Amino acid sequence: MNAWTVVALVIGLACLVGGAELLVKGAASIATRLEVEPVIIGLTVVAFGTSAPELAVSVSASIGGNSDVAFGNVVGSNTANILMILGASAIVGGLAVSQRIVRIDVPLLVVASVAVVLMALDNRIGRIDGVILFVAVLVYTGWLIRASRRDDAPEVVEEYQSVVETVEGAGVERPLVVQVLFVVAGLVVLVVGSQLLVGSATDIAEHFGVSELVIGLTVVAIGTSLPELATSMLAAFRGQRDIAVGNVVGSCLFNLLCVLGLAGVVSSSGVNVTDASLRLDLPVVIAATVVLVPIFWNGFEIKRWEGFVLVAFYALYVVYLVLDANDSDAADVVRPAALIAAPLVLMTFAVTGYQGWQRHRRRAVA
Repeated sequence: MNAWTVVALVIGLACLVGGAELLVKGAASIATRLEVEPVIIGLTVVAFGTSAPELAVSVSASIGGNSDVAFGNVVGSNTANILMILGASAIVGGLAVSQRIVRIDVPLLVVASVAVVLMALDNRIGRIDGVILFVAVLVYTGWLIRASRRDDAPEVVEEYQSVVETVEGAGVERPLVVQVLFVVAGLVVLVVGSQLLVGSATDIAEHFGVSELVIGLTVVAIGTSLPELATSMLAAFRGQRDIAVGNVVGSCLFNLLCVLGLAGVVSSSGVNVTDASLRLDLPVVIAATVVLVPIFWNGFEIKRWEGFVLVAFYALYVVYLVLDANDSDAADVVRPAALIAAPLVLMTFAVTGYQGWQRHRRRAVA
């Protein structure tokens, strides 16, 4: 590893964020010019744009034979989205959660996560698995569009209108050829960024003697989650407390169904899933996903103290990955501490979530 490796890593991350921004702005402006409804733009263009870095990296890694990076990127991104991004956004000012997310999107995310675990039990996500996951995201997106068109609530229309206005800015006023160039440039920059990031991440893994999976779960996953982090933190600062949660949950679903699905389809031998992932990383992302249910039911919001707990557990997870990758004796201290703390925290969230659900039922009956 040399200085260029680090420079390539930074440039790759910058290209991924910048490419996604160009792609979303151009596509949203074109869609608006064609008079596509804001809600459809929000559910398709914006959702795709925020997960474009994960898609570019995982597909590029799968084609190049680095499927450990591809899988680690998806699982690590979802873990970072839930624990780090939702947690940090809640610390800023607490996050509101719509009832639709609690009743529909989060249960779907839990089902998708469990389905991926079942598919991975044979240590790979094959082409058939990938096709199933990708078809699922098409069905889900189609259902969302139909459901949104039936929902005439003014607050829903206003929410998506504000999202579209945020990403497109004054882009509609630009000539159509400029908007098309934005889309093309965004795609090119994404491809270049993904190649740089995957290559530098592989070099770093080889230099430090850690697996590509660990690099994918940490450096690559956090890097490709930067758009979600920026969007959610900005929404929290602006007081758009519900947009942040919808952005993260939608991105996690897209990562599992579309990103991992396409990575499985394009890989000649399927996406490799190590025994270490089955023992640790997949259970962690499942636990992080499931814990959203009681948190959301507790008043339909993520409180500041809950945000601190989520961020703390993400930090503990990353620290353990690094220590374990370096065969540090400290990993033997962190592991039992986490095994003791995790059930206690889950039990606390379960109790507060049940109490919140009971309060909601009493108000509904009254």
